[in-house]
Amino acid sequence: MKTVPLAVVIVTYHSAGVVEECLKSVAVALESIPDSRVVVVDNASGDDTVEVVRRVAPWAEVVVRGSNDGFAAGVNAGFAAAPDCDVLVLNPDVRLEPDAVVLLRAALAMPGTGIVAPRLFSADGGQQLSLRRAPGVLRAWGEAVVGGERAGRVEALGEVVTDRRRYETAGVADWVTGAAWLISRECREATGVLEERYFLYSEETEYMLRAGDRGFAVRYEPRARAVHLGGEQSTSAWLWAMAATNRVRMVRERRGRLAAFAMWWAVLVNEVLRVPRGAKHRRAVRDLVRWRKWPVAGGGAGWICFSAQDWWYHNRAHSDFQLMRSVAGSRRVLVVNSIGMRMPTRGNSTHVARRILRKLKSVAKFVRKPLPNFYVMSPLPLPFYGSPFMRRVNAVLVRAQVRVVAFFLRLGTPVIMVTIPTAWDVVAPMRRRSLVFNRSDRHSDFPEADREAIQGLEQQLLRGADHVVYVSHVLMDDERELTGERAHFLDHGVDVDHFTARPEYEWPDDIRSVDGPRVGFFGALDDFLVDFDLLERLAAELPDVSLVLIGDATHPMERFDKYPNVHWLGFRPYDTIPAYGSAFDVAIMPWLDNDWIRHSNPIKLKEYLALGLPVVSTDFAELDAYRDRVRGVTGHAEFVEAVRRTLTEGGLKPANALRQSVLTYSWHSRAAELLDLAER
Repeated sequence: MKTVPLAVVIVTYHSAGVVEECLKSVAVALESIPDSRVVVVDNASGDDTVEVVRRVAPWAEVVVRGSNDGFAAGVNAGFAAAPDCDVLVLNPDVRLEPDAVVLLRAALAMPGTGIVAPRLFSADGGQQLSLRRAPGVLRAWGEAVVGGERAGRVEALGEVVTDRRRYETAGVADWVTGAAWLISRECREATGVLEERYFLYSEETEYMLRAGDRGFAVRYEPRARAVHLGGEQSTSAWLWAMAATNRVRMVRERRGRLAAFAMWWAVLVNEVLRVPRGAKHRRAVRDLVRWRKWPVAGGGAGWICFSAQDWWYHNRAHSDFQLMRSVAGSRRVLVVNSIGMRMPTRGNSTHVARRILRKLKSVAKFVRKPLPNFYVMSPLPLPFYGSPFMRRVNAVLVRAQVRVVAFFLRLGTPVIMVTIPTAWDVVAPMRRRSLVFNRSDRHSDFPEADREAIQGLEQQLLRGADHVVYVSHVLMDDERELTGERAHFLDHGVDVDHFTARPEYEWPDDIRSVDGPRVGFFGALDDFLVDFDLLERLAAELPDVSLVLIGDATHPMERFDKYPNVHWLGFRPYDTIPAYGSAFDVAIMPWLDNDWIRHSNPIKLKEYLALGLPVVSTDFAELDAYRDRVRGVTGHAEFVEAVRRTLTEGGLKPANALRQSVLTYSWHSRAAELLDLAER
């Protein structure tokens, strides 16, 4: 029997009428499994589902998501809540037999097995046909021409296994319906998360086929039994059509456009032949005919994002990059690297030569495609924003470059998102579906900026944008007179799957060699953000504590040479940051007290919490929502004392509770909200 802990993940949406019996059956099935827990992920139900769960199962962990982004997003949130577990995914309308989980776990222990599914029955005791063969064009045509029941009797012609005798014996399937399936931790680690673009249907198909590609078998165990009420797809035209279109999408993803075209015709013929049977088939035909691009274009507009960062040398955790990566799951995206706010000059900027050189290297790349459906361009700018004439020249130059690239990428009339205010001159005359100002910071507070010029550009954007999205309530309230109803609080997300605590053997050697306890910071060590005097005081007053600083610095770091307990490791790639952060005993945010910080909302905070780290921070407005889990202080002496206290007493909440508190803030959910706002 496996010794890995078990988590049961139940995804709910308007499930108040069915989830109670599910939870009761789970409680009985887990009685003989001590190292187990239940995670209920609610996808923003409008009924009293959450209240029912908390009343019936006070022992269950409840993750309440802010929006309904689909079944896959809910499962992924459950995965994130149970990173070290085997996971049994259940629909809320499933009722387990008392020995079902024990039998499933025994089957999961068989060599090569990654996923196990039980035998499913309807409420009336009838056998549910849950076993499936891999989707294919021939099988789709077989089902269209001779019907699913008859085609399923022949392996080459049908996807659904319809031979009732097959359900009497254990064996291996290509995939199974996703009402109930147990996934091993090893399989999850190798396969990753579910693809959230499908919303409903085909997400479990794609995941199980992907697991098979990685050498994990999908096993069927008929001795483990469960009742599945089901039936919603057959009565909802919208759900039926979604299932039909997603079949084509998945083939497009796995086998390419030619196979998807053949699959599209097969599914379309299937639905056309059955149009007389009801509205659900008519809806499927309509959606298949309308949806001509599979699936990355998503039928929506292209997106152009004028970023405040440069993809090639800045931290890719910044909000504009994170949002656009998620948007690229369903739209074609062009990210325009930062066009700057002024030319770096001696006396006003640090590392002038290095900064100019790295920008020139970025411009030399011009257009690249680092991710699927995600393009990055570095236009050649003339960053002289103090001169109105040079601003106009620069705008014409950059706009011409962007228009040419957008034309060849076939972005059509795009949604334009602007994070850096100097892009206003560029985008103002551009044709667009809508203009979104991503107001993540007040850039006129940036010390190196030409304050008057940047402030004027910000105000024009605030007045000219169709939507202004904020991560700071204070900044949004300050600018309400300019934005009115166009203001929208979006908040930052966090990559909860990426920012998962790593075991010590995965820590990088350079931090493992640093003596504990470790007080750590990761991110940009910018002199207009970070209070370096406070860092030096920490080093001086806590000589037995290692102060670990990770990130590129714009401040002279030689001042710390006299402190043997200070370890500046420099820049580290984004992929390695969670492993470094996992070694921290306390995570810190030692900010300066200035306008930039007062109007900010650092992404770093949610990343620290996702790692389960106790946090000590300089006080700022957006910290109000985190008082129950973060120690926010004012003054250097108070900061040092808060760090000392945290090292002694621990954080305000256990690590698991800290992580749990940010699980609903995925970048997928933020991007879904942004798409809905910009394209409505």
